[in-house]
Amino acid sequence: MRQVWAGGADDMCHKRRRKVVEDEEVNWHEERFSGFPPKRLKAIVVSSRNCFGVESSSGIGRNSSHSTTDEDEADWTRLPDDTLLKVFTLLNHRDRASLASVCRGWRTLAASASLWTSLDIRAHVLDSDMTAALSSRCAKLQRLRFRGGAAATAIVGLQARGLRDLSGDSCGDLSDASLCMMVARHEALESLQLQLGVDCERISNDAIKVVATCCPKLKRLRISGIRDVDAPTIGALAKHCPDLMDLAFFDCTNVDEVALAAATSLRFLSVAGSRVISWSLAAEMWPKLPHLTGLDVSRTDITAVTAAELMAAPKLKVFCAVNCSHLEHGRDAVESLLNPSVLVTQCTDFKKELASLSSINAGRSPKCKKLTDSLVCKDCHLELTDWTECVLSHALLKTAESNSGLDVFWLNRGTALMLNLLQSQQEEVQERAATALATFVVIDDETESVDPARAEAVLHAGGITHLLHLAKSCREAVQSEAAKAIANLSVNADVAKTVAMEGGICILASLARSPNRRVAEEAAGGLWNLSVGEDHKGAIAGAGAIEALVDLAFKWLSGNEGVLERAAGALANLAADDKCSMEVASAGGVHALVNLARFCHHEGVQEQAARALANLAAHGDSNGNNAAVGKEPGALEALVHLTSSNHEGVRQEAAGALWNLSFDDRNREAIAAVGGVEALVTLAQSCSTGSQGLQERAAGALWGLSVSEVNSIAIGRGGGVAPLIALARSEFEDVHETAAGALWNLAFNPSNALLIVEEEGVPALVHLCSSSQSKMARFMAALALAYMFDGRTDEVAFGPMFSESPGLGVDGLEAARHLAIRNIDACVLSFSNHQALLVPTTSLPPAALTEVAESARIQEAGHLRCSGAEVGRFVSMLRNKAAVLRSCAAFALLQFTMPGGRHAMHHISLLQKAGAGRVLRTIAASATAPLQAKVFARVVLRNVELHPAGEHTSSS
Repeated sequence: MRQVWAGGADDMCHKRRRKVVEDEEVNWHEERFSGFPPKRLKAIVVSSRNCFGVESSSGIGRNSSHSTTDEDEADWTRLPDDTLLKVFTLLNHRDRASLASVCRGWRTLAASASLWTSLDIRAHVLDSDMTAALSSRCAKLQRLRFRGGAAATAIVGLQARGLRDLSGDSCGDLSDASLCMMVARHEALESLQLQLGVDCERISNDAIKVVATCCPKLKRLRISGIRDVDAPTIGALAKHCPDLMDLAFFDCTNVDEVALAAATSLRFLSVAGSRVISWSLAAEMWPKLPHLTGLDVSRTDITAVTAAELMAAPKLKVFCAVNCSHLEHGRDAVESLLNPSVLVTQCTDFKKELASLSSINAGRSPKCKKLTDSLVCKDCHLELTDWTECVLSHALLKTAESNSGLDVFWLNRGTALMLNLLQSQQEEVQERAATALATFVVIDDETESVDPARAEAVLHAGGITHLLHLAKSCREAVQSEAAKAIANLSVNADVAKTVAMEGGICILASLARSPNRRVAEEAAGGLWNLSVGEDHKGAIAGAGAIEALVDLAFKWLSGNEGVLERAAGALANLAADDKCSMEVASAGGVHALVNLARFCHHEGVQEQAARALANLAAHGDSNGNNAAVGKEPGALEALVHLTSSNHEGVRQEAAGALWNLSFDDRNREAIAAVGGVEALVTLAQSCSTGSQGLQERAAGALWGLSVSEVNSIAIGRGGGVAPLIALARSEFEDVHETAAGALWNLAFNPSNALLIVEEEGVPALVHLCSSSQSKMARFMAALALAYMFDGRTDEVAFGPMFSESPGLGVDGLEAARHLAIRNIDACVLSFSNHQALLVPTTSLPPAALTEVAESARIQEAGHLRCSGAEVGRFVSMLRNKAAVLRSCAAFALLQFTMPGGRHAMHHISLLQKAGAGRVLRTIAASATAPLQAKVFARVVLRNVELHPAGEHTSSS
């Protein structure tokens, strides 16, 4: 006997990520040719592929059905080289490589040094082979972004001696030696930015001195996470880098305040996040810097008095102090200064302050004019605007990562500022602003909770439109961060609806095809959260996202668990829908998901792959996916193996998948053949203190397997009775139902029934009969007790084999029988219409009979399917000398034959084959039969009469 479990479509489907992931993204950024429409570029790429057979690896136009003819084919060989170069600047390195294979002329153009002035290798391991391949193209390379200290040494091999801008992310493993080697080969450097992490001890002051000595043209130095910066180091920078105007030591433990006053060339200074600064010395020395225009002290313990003194610097225009708790209390004193500086704190009206920045700059140049969507005119100190955006985006991101509350700030000002920064002209500012949006909405890392007020603040401020626009950017780094923000915000149902209405599903489906792993991962995460909503599943399938998600599972190998987990999670949600589940299967999803379950060792991937297989197998009545999963080589073995995982979520989803698969007769036997019985008994023995989901699925899988008599005996002999009784005592109501179902199936076998009695199962089942809030649990517990005491257990208990076991003795068994019979009677009566039972059964009109049937009906029982042996046993029970068991049998047959039940006609056919009509009529007319047995027997007869023999015989 079993019941369909739908797989939990919305179980564990929100994966909200708040921290800045140590990602590996690709962004071969080139200067965008503003005179060339992006939409036209798309057409050109499609046409070039169609004409020359070049497949665009970026996926542009992949689904296009455009076919060229003689009239619309373009003769690309006639285009001027400069036009083609402008087209090439809009493409990433993969598309250039594809187009370079068209002809020798295009190969030459694709290798043009003018296309390789900027390079982002953050998504790649820069080994010797890659360095050799790139070195011939890097003669004019001016800007390079890399990730990790390991890449620093290899950068030397690029032979980009003219490199001017070098930026490294996640460089916590960067050593002094690597940094010194890198800067020694690039003496033309004007900008060096390094993110070292937190309290990095690998980079010393000596290495920074080497930077100063080797890079005399340095104008910008920004280092995040260095432990301390002493006076000699700052002195070396001041001495050897006379043009240094932008200096930032983010999140440094200690910075020498006095020495900074010697760096007289500085225009911009940031000590944001520094923890040990003598503000009295800083207030005395820093205002003496003759060119200081911008000062950032965000996330420090600066006081209002010190801030007022610092803002007295003669040329200071921007003073940024976001998330400075001491300063907020004394803000009035600072604002009272007659200084034209812009003060930026969490209490600032950012729009007003930035507008005042525009007016300040406008007063310095007659050419300057106020712009609607930008802060200041390019001709008028654009550096100040760029610097302000940079430090603000950094401060907001770090504040969001700290998750330190500040609800008023985020709702009133922070959200608006982040959305403003999304529209910056600086790519790194856009990235950080999008990451900050993705981070600040998640308020609890452990529960991964999204703050609805923050999400709605982004929604109402038009943030979704801005993020979707960024997601369509040609810059992949911006795409990935925008997709991450969309994914996290889409946990909120209103945001998800807006994302879908504004075309976000199609955008994410397109990004999921990106060859950039980071972009594809975040897009898959967005589809995962959007697929929670039933209204979005069809749109996701219609956008071609199912094929893209399945492709991700095949495309990315080990080491890319993030994208695999998100793809499997999205497929799991989609598989909960019947139509979408068929599309997942037709796209090769079964094979892909089984491969993940078999070969991927990441627990998050295993969990989502098992959940997806469970949902695919949950539609056994409507499609062939259940059988397809069972037939997939290695599927059942992998799921059985996962039930022993150290991760509870993996065990839970694997058990759920086996539960659903056990509804197919061949799968049920195949699961047992690969050790499923033993594995699930072991799981049931260990999960009594586990989560509700784990307990429910462990009991449910044993319930499904125990439909087979052979499996039922194996479960009993394998020690499965005791853990199921323990689960029947669980504090969770849903577990009661599955445990009662499994015990009911086991009790069909007399030896198992005796084991249940010996393991103190009768009191547990009696408790379910009388106390459970689940009607199904009460019903199946009563049927289990009826099986145990309908006389067949006595044959085992007092037979020849009884002497081999301690047994209960006659008295113990009789006591258990009386307890069971009394509670079976009470359980059946609890479902009866007492008013109708007062009327003599012979005079019950059809309407009253219907009323009795509907009041006694348990809707969920219509999903149960009994075998011929089980129906035959209930027919035999109708003749039992115990009146209570006769009533119970009639009550059970009523449930199984009610019109509208999924298997009602099947059961009626079995009743007719068993000759039950005569027995039912005898009970209905008997003067000595219990009243409820007589009424229930009449209802069953009515149900049989409603279905002519031909109808249900064909469907049995």
